[in-house]
Amino acid sequence: MTSTLPSSLPGQLTPVSRRIRERLETAGVPFLANDNIAEHLLDGEMEQLEIEVAGKVRELLRSLVIDIENDHNTEETAERVARMYLHEVFKGRYHQQPKIASFPNVKQLDEIYTVGPITVRSACSHHLVPILGNCWIGIKPGERVIGLSKFSRVADWVFSRPHIQEEAVMILADEIERLCQPQGLAILVKAQHYCMKWRGVKEPQTSMVNSVVRGDFRHDPSLKAEFFELVKQQESLLGH
Repeated sequence: MTSTLPSSLPGQLTPVSRRIRERLETAGVPFLANDNIAEHLLDGEMEQLEIEVAGKVRELLRSLVIDIENDHNTEETAERVARMYLHEVFKGRYHQQPKIASFPNVKQLDEIYTVGPITVRSACSHHLVPILGNCWIGIKPGERVIGLSKFSRVADWVFSRPHIQEEAVMILADEIERLCQPQGLAILVKAQHYCMKWRGVKEPQTSMVNSVVRGDFRHDPSLKAEFFELVKQQESLLGH
């Protein structure tokens, strides 16, 4: 159903996106494609933004010469796309990070462990088409730890933004370090990019693999090698 609600409140003629952008600029806060801006949104602005985005998508469809007034398949596409971008595929920009509690490492555990594969879904910031893949996280615990499922939650939150894969891995590493301050951290991501599969060179089997290692994983080659061996073992188990 097409919404008739305005994207601005009564007495406010400025579109909500412009008000948000001006607020960010005044505060000196970056709002690049893979930045999170949730803490700078006011109550009610997400609903207004959804309405505004739907209106822009309707204009895009009209510019593509699609008869959205008479085509039953696309008459509500604009609203669906707006909800999808703001609350699903790009939710990592507009929603707060999931609440993730950390706990004291009472037993002083210092052996490494890996979590994965974690399914990650993102979109190429160049063409806004899907990036789909798997992520492995290796941890050498520090003074605090978080639950295994929380790694999946934070990875989903970070990757649910327009990205290039190299930056996504760095942002994820920053967030995990902030959450549990490990002695060592290693992340490996293997993903397929639909900007290469669906368009352009159209290489359906091509994937991108990249990693980041920090702390003890960077300084101790044996730990780094152990992480990649554990990933290989996990992949082998999936193949059986």
